[in-house]
Amino acid sequence: MKHPMNLMHIIKSAIAWTLLATAWPCTAAEFFLKDGDRVVMIGDSITAQHLYSSYVEAWAITRYPEWEFRFFNVGIGGDGAPGGNNRFKRDVLPYAATALTVDFGMNDSGGNIVDWKQHMQGIADQAKAAGIRVAWCTPQACENPEDKQAIDTAGNKNLERFSEGVRQIAETNNHALFVDQFHPYLEFIDKARPTMPTERVGGGDQVHPGQAGQTLMAATILKGMSFPALVAAVEINAASGKVVEKKNCMIEGLKVDAEGKITFNQKDNALPFFPDGDAKNILKWLPILEELNDYRLKVTGLKAGRYEIRLGGVKVADHSNDELSAGVNLAAAVLAAGPIADQVKAVWDTISAKNGYFSDRIFGGVMLAGGVPEFMGITPEAVEAKRDAVFKERMQEMNKKFEAIRKALVMQAHPVEIVPVQNK
Repeated sequence: MKHPMNLMHIIKSAIAWTLLATAWPCTAAEFFLKDGDRVVMIGDSITAQHLYSSYVEAWAITRYPEWEFRFFNVGIGGDGAPGGNNRFKRDVLPYAATALTVDFGMNDSGGNIVDWKQHMQGIADQAKAAGIRVAWCTPQACENPEDKQAIDTAGNKNLERFSEGVRQIAETNNHALFVDQFHPYLEFIDKARPTMPTERVGGGDQVHPGQAGQTLMAATILKGMSFPALVAAVEINAASGKVVEKKNCMIEGLKVDAEGKITFNQKDNALPFFPDGDAKNILKWLPILEELNDYRLKVTGLKAGRYEIRLGGVKVADHSNDELSAGVNLAAAVLAAGPIADQVKAVWDTISAKNGYFSDRIFGGVMLAGGVPEFMGITPEAVEAKRDAVFKERMQEMNKKFEAIRKALVMQAHPVEIVPVQNK
């Protein structure tokens, strides 16, 4: 017989999400990732899907376009902590990692937790020896539509136990960064279940979330890393024609004409980001888009009425003078159309191209190569020599992929118009 979620679990779940949600906005100095970081993301098949990992990458590089980041995904289907420990030298060290995210437990949770902890500690020891900062991430919860409460399954109860083990590993190792994905994901399932009783609210299958679920995973990791929500903020007084305040951006050429139309050029120091497609399904229950992207516009001293906001000549939103006076978050609007949306898409395309090349031609095509034709018909010694040569050659091509990302991230000024809407 299944038992309802007990009160203590509800409290633990709520606290876990609240702590993550209130950890930011913050300053750049507090963000776990740093300028120049080479970030390796290791895990199992969920990591190997290149969803949450690519979302974390995209959010990080668009928030800090001037920083030099390099992300590498080394997830392997069916893997666990023993595999991660044993392949650390092969799959982490070659990329000169300075930061590492570890996401194991889904495939381990049916085994011996003592042995699992020993392998997790093995990863920690190797990371410490290499001077690599580690973010220890719990697995997310599994999702079974037939369960009234997500914690009801033996699998999720076991995952909760292993998630506590991840926390203990983080604390044991100088209070390294601990990211609880399990409880926020569990809470999300239970929150969304009443409106989708027969479907997986996170998409995908029982173990592998789809875009919506992995967007939550990425958001939870970023919150755990103290990711800053601020993209840019502008406050203008229309009556005086002055810029009252600007944050993380430059404003030039502000003009207010006799009809009340406001124009200026804005160059931001960051971009908003949110995954496209089914990822937006998460917004039915969790306001992640605006939580992770604060793109603020405040205009006081306007005459009563409605106003269109245009970027690069493209209408992205319209608001009343009262709404603008209070301040509006334009993140969703500017990600839907206009020059910012175009640039974010271009950045995402370069990230996808880089990750596809790395997965197919380097990690899958060299490091994991077994039956690949170019490594067949030669001695084992020759295989290793050739693998080393091909790895170096293809990593040179990776440099071109990273450079393409940096070019796509070059920030451009765009004209902004705030135009009174004529009553018809």
